Amino acid sequence: MYELKCRTETIGKQYIWLDQTDSTNEVIKRLLRDGQTIEGEAGKVSKMIVGSIHHGLTVLADHQTGGKGRSGREWVDEVGTNIAMSILLQPGLGAESISMVTLVSAMAVAKAIKDTTGLKTEIKWPNDVIIGGRKVCGILTELELGAGHYCVIVGIGINVNQAYFEDELEDKATSLLNESEGCVPYDREVIAAAVLENLEHYYDIFCKTGNMSELMYEYNRILVNRNNTVKVLDPSENVEGISRGIDDMGRLLVELENGDIHHIYAGEVSVRGVYGYV
Repeated sequence: MYELKCRTETIGKQYIWLDQTDSTNEVIKRLLRDGQTIEGEAGKVSKMIVGSIHHGLTVLADHQTGGKGRSGREWVDEVGTNIAMSILLQPGLGAESISMVTLVSAMAVAKAIKDTTGLKTEIKWPNDVIIGGRKVCGILTELELGAGHYCVIVGIGINVNQAYFEDELEDKATSLLNESEGCVPYDREVIAAAVLENLEHYYDIFCKTGNMSELMYEYNRILVNRNNTVKVLDPSENVEGISRGIDDMGRLLVELENGDIHHIYAGEVSVRGVYGYV
């Protein structure tokens, strides 16, 4: 088992690290629903939950059998190679602010990877972290009712030491191992701790305003498709134009051919470059 050493005040101070589970997001949901027990969970517990469940509770697993991404897509990981973790946040913010937690989390992952590996990271709005045009991290944010108030569960999956991907993912996905010089494996505990430290930093800034106004510049600076042509695939309508970054509400600004600005809300939409994955 592993020890998580975070230089944080709250996020990651209370944690569980499992050998295997269906989904780290689902573990937190069960804890919220059933109380402070994880009886029946596969694997051993590296640190038992004691007392009440707090803001910042983090669940990690060496392997997920039922990991999910956005739109119900399956998230597949190899045993003991990647980071699969979920964080419980109790923000006390309005519902209109919840979708922006995904953007804040992506910033935390991008900076943590850059700080610990030196690799150049970018963000594909709203929830993917990209290296060299391929996805290295996906984030799934879910709203959950716990103890009479809304909580946010942030699920983060990072390809760390996975060397091979299925054929359909080979051109779309990558790992820190594959992007490193000499294919050197990385310490998952160090990277996970860095993600939590950066998440606490950015999340505290976000909560002061309830929007992206203080983080917008930094987010836009590493937005992979900024000032490039994008196609937004929405269930109601498809939009094609030039990405101009995000606004203070985390909406993607797409400039249409006639000069109008279309505001895209994070949700069940997909953003693609006209050519290629990003």
